This record gives sequence, structure tokens and C-alpha cells, in this order.
Amino acid sequence: MPEDAEGLAEFAYELGLLKRVRRSGWWHAGVSDPESIADHTMRAAQLAALIAAEEGADPARAAFLALWHDSQETRTGDLPHTATAYLAKPDPRQITVDQTQGLPWRSRELVRGAVDEYESRQTLEARCAKDADKLDMLLQAVEYRDAGVQRTDGWIDSARKDLYTETSRRIAEAAVNMSPLSWRDR
Repeated sequence: MPEDAEGLAEFAYELGLLKRVRRSGWWHAGVSDPESIADHTMRAAQLAALIAAEEGADPARAAFLALWHDSQETRTGDLPHTATAYLAKPDPRQITVDQTQGLPWRSRELVRGAVDEYESRQTLEARCAKDADKLDMLLQAVEYRDAGVQRTDGWIDSARKDLYTETSRRIAEAAVNMSPLSWRDR
């Protein structure tokens, strides 16, 4: 079997962990079965494309960056913000280097470049992807609140204060003032 195929298959199995690893911060709010990292990543990538389209950026690139933004959590798990007082924040770029070591050159550079661009926040697409990450957290908090979880305000406030784009700020304002099921009434 070609070595490059083995490396790609191994990485694919590692990425599969994202479907099983839960977003652990939600346990602090009392959510007994929080979303997975893959659940979060899916909507974040979709939101990144929409935000980028409205901001005049490349929607496909923004979605692609959002797709890789938490891939390192196969190695670290989802560390809630309360861990930052006790642990140094892992460098996503270094984790990505380690994760992609066995990939063929093109794939390795593709993933490493996406993570670097996302972490640098130098492009509008990266800022749209970061906003999508925050907006998904806000939307999830509103959804959990609507389902009866009482302690979600901190997540909502945190997401709102860190948004880069005007489109994201407008979406956040609308989202906190509507029911997560309002789409059914249209």
C-alpha cells in the first residue's frame, strides 16, 4: 500500500474523533450531552461562507478555514476557558504540524496553510471564519437556553464582544432576540 495513502487514511481516522469529542464548556452550563466538535465545525463553516459572501470575501475560502479551525482538538480535546488559568494554550500551528507529518506534501501544506491563515487573522476570510466560530457558539447558547439551560448568558456575551465584521454583529443581534425555531414560521 502506498505510504501517502496510509498517511491520509490515518489522518482521516484521527479527524473522525471530532465527531465523538464533546464541546466540554457546555457541561459547566449544565448541558448533559453537548454538541461535538464536528457539530460545531459544520455550522461554523456554513456561517463562515455566508458571512464572507455578505462582507465581499471569498465564501469558499472562509468556509475552508473554518473547517480546519478546531481540528487540533483531536489531540487536546476541547479545553474550556476555565482551563486557561492552569494550562498554557496549545499552539494550533504546532499541533497541526504534528498531525500532518505523515501526509503527502500537497495535503500537508494545504492543512497547515489553512490553520496558519485562520490563526493569523490577517485576511478577511480568516476574520469571517473566526466570527463564524463565535457566532456558532452564540447560536448554540441561545438554542440551549431555549431548551431550558439557565446559564448561557456568559457564552452569548463572550461571543458578541469579539466579533470582527458588521455582518456578524448584525446576525448576533438578531439571533439573541428571536426564537431558534422562528425559521419554521416563515
